[in-house]
Amino acid sequence: MFLAVSIFLITLVFVIWQPKGLQIGTTAIIGAIAALFLGVVSLDDVWIVTDIVWDATLAFIGIILLSMVLDEIGFFEWAALKMVRLSRGNGHLMFVYVLVLGAVVAALFANDGAALILTPILLAKMKHLEMKPLAVFAFLMAGGFIGDSASSPLVISNLTNIVTAGYFDIGFWEYAKNMFLPNLLAIIASLVVLWLYFRKDIPTHINVKHLATPESVIKNSTMFRLSWWFLGLLMIGYFIGDYFNLPVSLFALGGALLFLAIANHYKATKPIMTIKAAPWQVVWFSIGLYVVVYGLKNAGLTSYLAELIIHLQQRGETAAVIGTGFLSAGLSAVMNNMPTIMIMDIAIDEAGQEALAYANILGSNLGPKMTPIGSLATLLWLHVLAQKGVKIGWGEYMKVGLVITPPVLLTALLGLL
Repeated sequence: MFLAVSIFLITLVFVIWQPKGLQIGTTAIIGAIAALFLGVVSLDDVWIVTDIVWDATLAFIGIILLSMVLDEIGFFEWAALKMVRLSRGNGHLMFVYVLVLGAVVAALFANDGAALILTPILLAKMKHLEMKPLAVFAFLMAGGFIGDSASSPLVISNLTNIVTAGYFDIGFWEYAKNMFLPNLLAIIASLVVLWLYFRKDIPTHINVKHLATPESVIKNSTMFRLSWWFLGLLMIGYFIGDYFNLPVSLFALGGALLFLAIANHYKATKPIMTIKAAPWQVVWFSIGLYVVVYGLKNAGLTSYLAELIIHLQQRGETAAVIGTGFLSAGLSAVMNNMPTIMIMDIAIDEAGQEALAYANILGSNLGPKMTPIGSLATLLWLHVLAQKGVKIGWGEYMKVGLVITPPVLLTALLGLL
Protein backbone atom coordinates (compact mmCIF):
# COMPACT_ATOMS: atom_id res chain seq x y z
CA MET A 1 0.00 0.00 0.00
CA PHE A 2 2.80 2.44 0.91
CA LEU A 3 4.53 1.97 -2.45
CA ALA A 4 1.29 2.27 -4.44
CA VAL A 5 0.26 5.43 -2.57
CA SER A 6 3.75 6.96 -2.95
CA ILE A 7 3.78 6.43 -6.73
CA PHE A 8 0.27 7.86 -7.00
CA LEU A 9 1.04 10.96 -4.92
CA ILE A 10 4.30 11.70 -6.74
CA THR A 11 2.55 11.32 -10.11
CA LEU A 12 -0.31 13.56 -9.00
CA VAL A 13 2.06 16.24 -7.70
CA PHE A 14 3.81 16.43 -11.07
CA VAL A 15 0.46 16.41 -12.94
CA ILE A 16 -0.67 19.42 -10.88
CA TRP A 17 2.70 21.16 -10.86
CA GLN A 18 3.29 20.72 -14.60
CA PRO A 19 6.94 21.78 -14.67
CA LYS A 20 8.04 23.28 -17.98
CA GLY A 21 8.59 20.66 -20.65
CA LEU A 22 6.72 17.92 -18.77
CA GLN A 23 3.11 17.57 -19.90
CA ILE A 24 0.37 15.80 -17.93
CA GLY A 25 0.25 12.79 -20.25
CA THR A 26 3.99 12.26 -20.11
CA THR A 27 3.95 12.50 -16.31
CA ALA A 28 1.14 9.95 -16.04
CA ILE A 29 2.92 7.51 -18.36
CA ILE A 30 6.13 7.82 -16.32
CA GLY A 31 4.10 7.05 -13.20
CA ALA A 32 2.54 4.03 -14.90
CA ILE A 33 5.95 2.72 -15.99
CA ALA A 34 7.24 3.15 -12.43
CA ALA A 35 4.22 1.24 -11.07
CA LEU A 36 4.82 -1.54 -13.59
CA PHE A 37 8.58 -1.70 -12.98
CA LEU A 38 8.15 -1.81 -9.18
CA GLY A 39 5.52 -4.54 -9.37
CA VAL A 40 2.57 -2.44 -8.15
CA VAL A 41 0.71 -3.39 -11.35
CA SER A 42 1.19 -6.10 -13.96
CA LEU A 43 0.97 -6.11 -17.75
CA ASP A 44 -2.44 -7.73 -17.42
CA ASP A 45 -3.55 -4.78 -15.31
CA VAL A 46 -2.40 -2.39 -18.05
CA TRP A 47 -4.61 -4.19 -20.57
CA ILE A 48 -7.55 -4.14 -18.15
CA VAL A 49 -7.18 -0.39 -17.65
CA THR A 50 -6.81 0.23 -21.39
CA ASP A 51 -9.98 -1.77 -22.01
CA ILE A 52 -11.82 0.38 -19.44
CA VAL A 53 -10.71 3.82 -20.68
CA TRP A 54 -10.09 3.53 -24.45
CA ASP A 55 -13.68 4.40 -25.43
CA ALA A 56 -13.82 7.32 -23.00
CA THR A 57 -10.54 8.88 -24.09
CA LEU A 58 -11.23 8.55 -27.83
CA ALA A 59 -14.73 9.98 -27.32
CA PHE A 60 -13.26 12.86 -25.38
CA ILE A 61 -10.78 13.62 -28.17
CA GLY A 62 -13.66 13.59 -30.64
CA ILE A 63 -15.72 16.01 -28.54
CA ILE A 64 -12.79 18.41 -28.22
CA LEU A 65 -12.01 18.21 -31.96
CA LEU A 66 -15.62 19.02 -32.77
CA SER A 67 -15.52 21.93 -30.31
CA MET A 68 -12.32 23.27 -31.87
CA VAL A 69 -13.83 23.31 -35.37
CA LEU A 70 -16.98 25.02 -34.09
CA ASP A 71 -14.79 27.56 -32.33
CA GLU A 72 -12.88 28.25 -35.54
CA ILE A 73 -16.08 29.12 -37.40
CA GLY A 74 -17.19 31.46 -34.61
CA PHE A 75 -19.97 29.27 -33.18
CA PHE A 76 -19.15 29.79 -29.50
CA GLU A 77 -18.36 33.49 -29.83
CA TRP A 78 -21.69 33.95 -31.59
CA ALA A 79 -23.44 32.14 -28.71
CA ALA A 80 -21.62 34.22 -26.07
CA LEU A 81 -22.50 37.52 -27.78
CA LYS A 82 -26.09 36.36 -28.23
CA MET A 83 -26.42 35.72 -24.50
CA VAL A 84 -24.75 39.01 -23.54
CA ARG A 85 -27.01 41.02 -25.86
CA LEU A 86 -30.13 39.20 -24.66
CA SER A 87 -29.45 40.63 -21.21
CA ARG A 88 -29.92 44.16 -22.63
CA GLY A 89 -27.24 45.42 -20.28
CA ASN A 90 -28.81 44.00 -17.12
CA GLY A 91 -25.80 42.66 -15.19
CA HIS A 92 -27.77 40.12 -13.17
CA LEU A 93 -29.55 38.76 -16.25
CA MET A 94 -26.22 38.56 -18.04
CA PHE A 95 -24.81 36.57 -15.12
CA VAL A 96 -27.66 34.05 -15.37
CA TYR A 97 -27.53 33.84 -19.19
CA VAL A 98 -23.77 33.24 -19.17
CA LEU A 99 -24.27 30.39 -16.68
CA VAL A 100 -27.03 28.89 -18.82
CA LEU A 101 -24.71 29.04 -21.83
CA GLY A 102 -21.97 27.35 -19.79
CA ALA A 103 -24.39 24.59 -18.78
CA VAL A 104 -25.39 23.94 -22.40
CA VAL A 105 -21.77 23.92 -23.62
CA ALA A 106 -20.75 21.56 -20.81
CA ALA A 107 -23.64 19.20 -21.61
CA LEU A 108 -22.91 18.96 -25.33
CA PHE A 109 -19.14 19.55 -25.50
CA ALA A 110 -17.94 18.31 -22.09
CA ASN A 111 -16.74 20.37 -19.15
CA ASP A 112 -13.20 20.46 -20.54
CA GLY A 113 -14.50 21.94 -23.78
CA ALA A 114 -16.21 24.69 -21.80
CA ALA A 115 -12.98 25.38 -19.92
CA LEU A 116 -10.75 25.46 -22.99
CA ILE A 117 -12.99 27.34 -25.42
CA LEU A 118 -15.68 29.35 -23.63
CA THR A 119 -13.46 30.80 -20.88
CA PRO A 120 -11.14 32.89 -23.13
CA ILE A 121 -14.12 34.14 -25.14
CA LEU A 122 -15.98 35.34 -22.04
CA LEU A 123 -12.83 36.87 -20.59
CA ALA A 124 -12.24 38.86 -23.78
CA LYS A 125 -15.83 40.14 -23.78
CA MET A 126 -15.66 41.18 -20.12
CA LYS A 127 -12.46 43.12 -20.74
CA HIS A 128 -14.08 44.78 -23.73
CA LEU A 129 -17.03 45.74 -21.52
CA GLU A 130 -14.53 47.24 -19.04
CA MET A 131 -15.99 45.35 -16.10
CA LYS A 132 -14.42 45.85 -12.67
CA PRO A 133 -12.03 43.17 -11.31
CA LEU A 134 -14.55 41.88 -8.73
CA ALA A 135 -17.20 41.50 -11.42
CA VAL A 136 -14.77 39.70 -13.73
CA PHE A 137 -13.83 37.36 -10.88
CA ALA A 138 -17.51 36.65 -10.18
CA PHE A 139 -18.27 35.80 -13.81
CA LEU A 140 -15.14 33.69 -14.21
CA MET A 141 -15.63 31.70 -11.00
CA ALA A 142 -19.29 31.13 -11.75
CA GLY A 143 -18.52 30.09 -15.33
CA GLY A 144 -15.84 27.68 -14.15
CA PHE A 145 -18.18 26.20 -11.55
CA ILE A 146 -21.11 25.63 -13.90
CA GLY A 147 -18.82 23.84 -16.35
CA ASP A 148 -18.46 20.97 -13.86
CA SER A 149 -21.75 21.20 -11.97
CA ALA A 150 -23.74 20.91 -15.22
CA SER A 151 -21.58 18.18 -16.76
CA SER A 152 -23.73 15.20 -15.76
CA PRO A 153 -26.78 15.10 -18.11
CA LEU A 154 -25.32 13.01 -20.94
CA VAL A 155 -22.66 10.32 -21.19
CA ILE A 156 -20.59 12.66 -23.38
CA SER A 157 -20.75 15.59 -20.92
CA ASN A 158 -17.73 14.50 -18.88
CA LEU A 159 -14.89 12.01 -19.18
CA THR A 160 -15.96 10.58 -15.81
CA ASN A 161 -19.44 9.89 -17.21
CA ILE A 162 -18.06 7.97 -20.17
CA VAL A 163 -15.75 5.89 -17.99
CA THR A 164 -18.53 4.95 -15.56
CA ALA A 165 -21.11 4.28 -18.27
CA GLY A 166 -18.63 1.99 -20.00
CA TYR A 167 -17.60 0.24 -16.78
CA PHE A 168 -21.20 -0.56 -15.77
CA ASP A 169 -22.52 -0.93 -19.34
CA ILE A 170 -25.01 1.93 -18.94
CA GLY A 171 -26.68 2.90 -22.24
CA PHE A 172 -26.91 6.48 -23.57
CA TRP A 173 -30.69 6.73 -23.06
CA GLU A 174 -30.67 4.93 -19.70
CA TYR A 175 -28.01 7.31 -18.45
CA ALA A 176 -29.76 10.45 -19.73
CA LYS A 177 -33.08 9.35 -18.22
CA ASN A 178 -31.61 8.75 -14.77
CA MET A 179 -29.50 11.89 -14.69
CA PHE A 180 -31.99 14.39 -16.11
CA LEU A 181 -33.50 15.45 -12.78
CA PRO A 182 -30.25 15.46 -10.74
CA ASN A 183 -28.53 17.58 -13.39
CA LEU A 184 -31.48 19.96 -13.65
CA LEU A 185 -31.46 20.39 -9.87
CA ALA A 186 -27.67 20.93 -9.98
CA ILE A 187 -28.09 23.72 -12.54
CA ILE A 188 -30.90 25.43 -10.62
CA ALA A 189 -29.01 25.13 -7.32
CA SER A 190 -25.84 26.45 -8.98
CA LEU A 191 -27.66 29.49 -10.37
CA VAL A 192 -29.20 30.28 -6.99
CA VAL A 193 -26.09 29.69 -4.86
CA LEU A 194 -23.72 31.46 -7.25
CA TRP A 195 -26.01 34.49 -7.58
CA LEU A 196 -26.44 34.72 -3.81
CA TYR A 197 -22.68 34.50 -3.29
CA PHE A 198 -21.67 37.02 -5.97
CA ARG A 199 -24.76 39.28 -6.13
CA LYS A 200 -22.93 42.26 -4.56
CA ASP A 201 -20.11 42.04 -7.12
CA ILE A 202 -22.38 41.87 -10.17
CA PRO A 203 -22.89 45.32 -11.76
CA THR A 204 -26.51 46.44 -12.09
CA HIS A 205 -26.00 47.79 -15.59
CA ILE A 206 -23.40 47.06 -18.26
CA ASN A 207 -23.08 49.02 -21.50
CA VAL A 208 -23.30 46.44 -24.30
CA LYS A 209 -23.90 48.87 -27.17
CA HIS A 210 -20.29 48.79 -28.36
CA LEU A 211 -20.09 45.01 -28.54
CA ALA A 212 -19.92 43.38 -31.95
CA THR A 213 -23.14 41.84 -33.27
CA PRO A 214 -23.34 38.03 -33.01
CA GLU A 215 -23.60 37.67 -36.79
CA SER A 216 -20.39 39.64 -37.36
CA VAL A 217 -18.19 37.03 -35.65
CA ILE A 218 -19.34 34.11 -37.83
CA LYS A 219 -16.32 33.25 -39.98
CA ASN A 220 -18.03 30.79 -42.33
CA SER A 221 -21.78 31.17 -42.71
CA THR A 222 -22.21 27.91 -44.63
CA MET A 223 -20.50 25.85 -41.93
CA PHE A 224 -22.38 27.77 -39.24
CA ARG A 225 -25.72 26.77 -40.75
CA LEU A 226 -24.58 23.19 -41.32
CA SER A 227 -23.32 22.89 -37.75
CA TRP A 228 -26.87 23.04 -36.31
CA TRP A 229 -28.01 20.18 -38.53
CA PHE A 230 -24.85 18.22 -37.86
CA LEU A 231 -25.15 18.53 -34.08
CA GLY A 232 -28.76 17.39 -34.24
CA LEU A 233 -27.88 14.36 -36.37
CA LEU A 234 -24.93 13.54 -34.12
CA MET A 235 -27.21 13.50 -31.07
CA ILE A 236 -29.56 11.14 -32.91
CA GLY A 237 -26.51 9.03 -33.75
CA TYR A 238 -25.68 8.63 -30.06
CA PHE A 239 -29.13 7.17 -29.42
CA ILE A 240 -28.89 4.90 -32.46
CA GLY A 241 -25.49 3.72 -31.24
CA ASP A 242 -27.03 3.02 -27.85
CA TYR A 243 -29.74 0.85 -29.48
CA PHE A 244 -27.13 -1.23 -31.32
CA ASN A 245 -24.74 -1.24 -28.34
CA LEU A 246 -22.00 0.59 -30.26
CA PRO A 247 -19.16 2.45 -28.48
CA VAL A 248 -19.82 6.15 -27.94
CA SER A 249 -16.40 7.01 -29.40
CA LEU A 250 -17.56 5.69 -32.79
CA PHE A 251 -19.93 8.64 -33.05
CA ALA A 252 -17.99 11.22 -31.00
CA LEU A 253 -14.64 10.76 -32.77
CA GLY A 254 -16.09 9.55 -36.07
CA GLY A 255 -18.51 12.48 -36.15
CA ALA A 256 -15.75 14.94 -35.31
CA LEU A 257 -13.55 13.67 -38.14
CA LEU A 258 -16.47 13.84 -40.57
CA PHE A 259 -17.24 17.40 -39.45
CA LEU A 260 -13.58 18.27 -39.84
CA ALA A 261 -13.64 16.93 -43.41
CA ILE A 262 -16.75 18.98 -44.20
CA ALA A 263 -15.12 22.09 -42.70
CA ASN A 264 -12.05 21.46 -44.85
CA HIS A 265 -14.25 21.20 -47.96
CA TYR A 266 -15.72 24.62 -47.23
CA LYS A 267 -12.27 26.00 -46.34
CA ALA A 268 -13.36 26.74 -42.77
CA THR A 269 -10.37 25.08 -41.11
CA LYS A 270 -7.01 23.43 -41.68
CA PRO A 271 -7.46 19.78 -40.61
CA ILE A 272 -3.81 18.98 -39.94
CA MET A 273 -3.38 21.99 -37.65
CA THR A 274 -6.64 21.23 -35.83
CA ILE A 275 -5.74 17.58 -35.27
CA LYS A 276 -2.24 18.51 -34.09
CA ALA A 277 -3.72 21.04 -31.66
CA ALA A 278 -6.11 18.49 -30.13
CA PRO A 279 -5.28 17.49 -26.53
CA TRP A 280 -3.73 14.11 -27.34
CA GLN A 281 -1.92 14.25 -24.02
CA VAL A 282 -5.27 13.45 -22.40
CA VAL A 283 -5.13 9.96 -23.95
CA TRP A 284 -1.81 9.22 -22.28
CA PHE A 285 -2.96 10.97 -19.13
CA SER A 286 -6.06 8.78 -18.85
CA ILE A 287 -4.30 5.48 -19.49
CA GLY A 288 -1.21 6.35 -17.44
CA LEU A 289 -3.01 7.75 -14.39
CA TYR A 290 -5.54 4.93 -14.35
CA VAL A 291 -2.73 2.36 -14.41
CA VAL A 292 -1.22 4.10 -11.38
CA VAL A 293 -4.65 4.13 -9.70
CA TYR A 294 -5.09 0.42 -10.43
CA GLY A 295 -2.08 -0.09 -8.21
CA LEU A 296 -4.12 1.38 -5.34
CA LYS A 297 -6.82 -1.16 -6.14
CA ASN A 298 -4.26 -3.98 -6.00
CA ALA A 299 -3.07 -2.64 -2.65
CA GLY A 300 -6.57 -3.00 -1.21
CA LEU A 301 -7.94 0.56 -1.20
CA THR A 302 -11.06 -0.36 -3.16
CA SER A 303 -11.84 -3.17 -0.71
CA TYR A 304 -11.84 -0.67 2.18
CA LEU A 305 -14.10 1.66 0.21
CA ALA A 306 -16.42 -1.24 -0.73
CA GLU A 307 -16.85 -2.07 2.97
CA LEU A 308 -17.72 1.56 3.68
CA ILE A 309 -20.26 1.61 0.83
CA ILE A 310 -21.89 -1.59 2.14
CA HIS A 311 -22.08 0.01 5.58
CA LEU A 312 -23.80 3.06 4.08
CA GLN A 313 -26.23 0.86 2.17
CA GLN A 314 -27.21 -0.90 5.37
CA ARG A 315 -28.35 2.47 6.75
CA GLY A 316 -30.83 2.94 3.92
CA GLU A 317 -31.01 4.31 0.37
CA THR A 318 -30.78 7.95 1.39
CA ALA A 319 -27.64 7.39 3.46
CA ALA A 320 -26.11 5.30 0.68
CA VAL A 321 -26.75 7.85 -2.09
CA ILE A 322 -25.74 10.95 -0.12
CA GLY A 323 -22.86 9.18 1.63
CA THR A 324 -21.43 7.79 -1.63
CA GLY A 325 -21.80 11.16 -3.36
CA PHE A 326 -19.97 13.07 -0.65
CA LEU A 327 -17.34 10.32 -0.33
CA SER A 328 -16.59 10.66 -4.04
CA ALA A 329 -16.64 14.45 -3.71
CA GLY A 330 -14.14 14.44 -0.85
CA LEU A 331 -11.79 12.05 -2.63
CA SER A 332 -12.05 14.08 -5.86
CA ALA A 333 -11.25 17.31 -4.05
CA VAL A 334 -8.01 15.97 -2.57
CA MET A 335 -6.84 13.46 -5.20
CA ASN A 336 -8.52 14.62 -8.45
CA ASN A 337 -11.72 13.17 -9.89
CA MET A 338 -10.01 11.15 -12.63
CA PRO A 339 -8.50 8.60 -10.23
CA THR A 340 -11.50 8.88 -7.90
CA ILE A 341 -14.04 7.83 -10.51
CA MET A 342 -12.18 4.60 -11.26
CA ILE A 343 -11.43 3.75 -7.61
CA MET A 344 -15.05 4.33 -6.64
CA ASP A 345 -16.41 2.47 -9.69
CA ILE A 346 -14.38 -0.59 -8.73
CA ALA A 347 -15.40 -0.25 -5.07
CA ILE A 348 -19.09 0.08 -5.98
CA ASP A 349 -18.78 -2.98 -8.21
CA GLU A 350 -17.08 -4.96 -5.42
CA ALA A 351 -19.85 -3.90 -3.04
CA GLY A 352 -22.49 -5.02 -5.53
CA GLN A 353 -24.20 -1.61 -5.47
CA GLU A 354 -24.26 -0.66 -9.16
CA ALA A 355 -27.15 1.78 -8.61
CA LEU A 356 -24.77 4.02 -6.66
CA ALA A 357 -22.74 4.66 -9.83
CA TYR A 358 -24.85 7.78 -10.46
CA ALA A 359 -24.10 9.15 -6.98
CA ASN A 360 -20.43 8.53 -7.69
CA ILE A 361 -20.66 10.53 -10.92
CA LEU A 362 -22.33 13.49 -9.23
CA GLY A 363 -19.77 13.45 -6.43
CA SER A 364 -16.86 13.17 -8.87
CA ASN A 365 -18.22 15.95 -11.11
CA LEU A 366 -19.17 18.42 -8.37
CA GLY A 367 -16.76 17.60 -5.55
CA PRO A 368 -13.68 18.77 -7.50
CA LYS A 369 -14.93 22.35 -7.36
CA MET A 370 -13.91 22.54 -3.69
CA THR A 371 -10.21 22.69 -4.61
CA PRO A 372 -8.15 23.83 -7.63
CA ILE A 373 -6.72 20.33 -8.11
CA GLY A 374 -10.07 18.53 -8.15
CA SER A 375 -10.53 18.07 -11.88
CA LEU A 376 -8.68 18.23 -15.17
CA ALA A 377 -11.20 20.85 -16.33
CA THR A 378 -10.32 23.14 -13.41
CA LEU A 379 -6.59 22.71 -14.04
CA LEU A 380 -7.14 23.55 -17.72
CA TRP A 381 -9.35 26.50 -16.74
CA LEU A 382 -6.70 27.91 -14.40
CA HIS A 383 -4.02 27.37 -17.07
CA VAL A 384 -6.09 29.21 -19.71
CA LEU A 385 -6.67 32.12 -17.32
CA ALA A 386 -2.99 32.28 -16.35
CA GLN A 387 -2.07 32.50 -20.05
CA LYS A 388 -4.46 35.48 -20.31
CA GLY A 389 -2.82 37.20 -17.34
CA VAL A 390 -5.50 36.28 -14.76
CA LYS A 391 -4.14 34.42 -11.75
CA ILE A 392 -6.47 32.95 -9.13
CA GLY A 393 -4.77 31.75 -5.94
CA TRP A 394 -5.61 28.51 -4.15
CA GLY A 395 -6.94 30.31 -1.09
CA GLU A 396 -9.01 32.66 -3.20
CA TYR A 397 -10.44 29.72 -5.14
CA MET A 398 -11.20 27.49 -2.14
CA LYS A 399 -12.86 30.33 -0.26
CA VAL A 400 -15.56 30.16 -2.93
CA GLY A 401 -15.48 26.44 -3.75
CA LEU A 402 -15.85 25.15 -0.19
CA VAL A 403 -18.93 27.34 0.37
CA ILE A 404 -20.90 26.83 -2.84
CA THR A 405 -20.16 23.16 -3.66
CA PRO A 406 -21.79 21.22 -0.74
CA PRO A 407 -25.34 22.67 -1.08
CA VAL A 408 -25.33 22.17 -4.86
CA LEU A 409 -24.06 18.59 -4.53
CA LEU A 410 -26.65 17.76 -1.85
CA THR A 411 -29.44 19.14 -4.03
CA ALA A 412 -28.28 17.11 -7.03
CA LEU A 413 -27.99 13.89 -4.99
CA LEU A 414 -31.55 14.32 -3.70
CA GLY A 415 -32.66 14.08 -7.33
CA LEU A 416 -31.52 10.43 -7.36
CA LEU A 417 -33.88 9.43 -4.54
